[in-house]
Amino acid sequence: MNRNMINGKPMRALFLFAIPMVLGNIFQQIYHIVDSLVVGNAIGSDALAAVGTSAPVIFLFISCSTGVSLGSGVIISQLYGSKQLEKMKSAIYTVLIAMLGISILLAILGVLFNGVILNLLNVPSGIFSDANVYLKIYFLSLPFVFSYNILNAIFNALGDSKIPLCFLMASSLLNVALDVLFVAGLGFGVAGAAWATLIAQGIAAFLSGYVLRKRLRFYQTDKKEITFFNIGLLGQMCKVAIPSMIQQSIVSLGMLLVQALVNQYGSAFIAGYTAATKIDGIAIMPMINIGNAISTFTAQNIGAKKIERVKEGYRSGFFMMLGIYVMIVTAVFLFGDSFIGAFINQNSSVAAIDTGVAYLRIVSVFYFLFGALNLVNSVLRGAGDMLFFMIATFSSFLTRIILAYTLAGLFGKEIIWWSIPAGWVVGFSIAYTRYLTGQWKKKVLV
Repeated sequence: MNRNMINGKPMRALFLFAIPMVLGNIFQQIYHIVDSLVVGNAIGSDALAAVGTSAPVIFLFISCSTGVSLGSGVIISQLYGSKQLEKMKSAIYTVLIAMLGISILLAILGVLFNGVILNLLNVPSGIFSDANVYLKIYFLSLPFVFSYNILNAIFNALGDSKIPLCFLMASSLLNVALDVLFVAGLGFGVAGAAWATLIAQGIAAFLSGYVLRKRLRFYQTDKKEITFFNIGLLGQMCKVAIPSMIQQSIVSLGMLLVQALVNQYGSAFIAGYTAATKIDGIAIMPMINIGNAISTFTAQNIGAKKIERVKEGYRSGFFMMLGIYVMIVTAVFLFGDSFIGAFINQNSSVAAIDTGVAYLRIVSVFYFLFGALNLVNSVLRGAGDMLFFMIATFSSFLTRIILAYTLAGLFGKEIIWWSIPAGWVVGFSIAYTRYLTGQWKKKVLV
């Protein structure tokens, strides 16, 4: 499968590579879905709102981790495609050490300023205490979250998407069992859901690190040429990782600002929004994974100097995305109310369910715009064309924020949903224009 990223039919290579990524990220979403399902049904909609209002903060830190991981993976993929295996190993060790140090620092800062963050988000007093407990425990898990994300990105950069799938499946099942035990069984409340996620993520990180260490032994290299912390390679990776982290952070900051706006409309509206965004996250995940596969495909083929093959991969990815879009929209329209009802007790909050269904019915129709934006952005990222990659993302979320804040008061809170596809249109227009110019082909990273 590794060789097929630079040889063979692009459609087949992308399909075989992307499917385990899709399944793996669905299981990763289960971490958060199970938290919400158990909390919403075992404790109540206020507890669900407390977990939900913490979600954008959590996503901000995950986005930093994901951004660095994806950016570093581009360099590792290009080194792998160009067969510079000594440098590839050095890059892997370097980014692992750097990520561990950064995550420990962020965990300390998060615990210290946890309450300040929630106050800035205008979290209602009725759910503040639960949100504070949930978020503080999550901050303690950041070293595990960061370590696992970078390990996952390294496996993908090497063309192996099956190993991350295995660990995600195992850790997700453990997370489910611990959620039920801690929350429904022992009555630990939202703290139990947070501890369940921390334990599951920690085990996944340790096992992934062990397997990667064994895997790297199969690549025959000159040990004298390998350094465990290479400043030069760290600088190369930062050129892609930092813009990618900023891009991911822009996404999460946009979510934080939208969450602050949503928090003004009460706990029922927050609970409905939370349930809808959980489903939203699962629905768009296959498209995100297709994009990540395209990014790895692009990076490996640019490293192997097969530029024209990148275009073939982009076209194949586009048709795969369209097929996924049709299935997702059909499922959301047929079963959207049932999906929302799974998170919220129907007898306790009809208003919350109506809010969630309204969100899904509007946003899901435009998922193809998200898929198109994500796909072309992934080509730019894989090529290392980070400036336009960032501009497209920033423009998309700036459009969303401006429309939501300026028009919600005039046309009603539902404008928050309509602002999302508007942002996708703006972002795609910028990114696709850059793709058509062909300037991304001229970027040289390794």
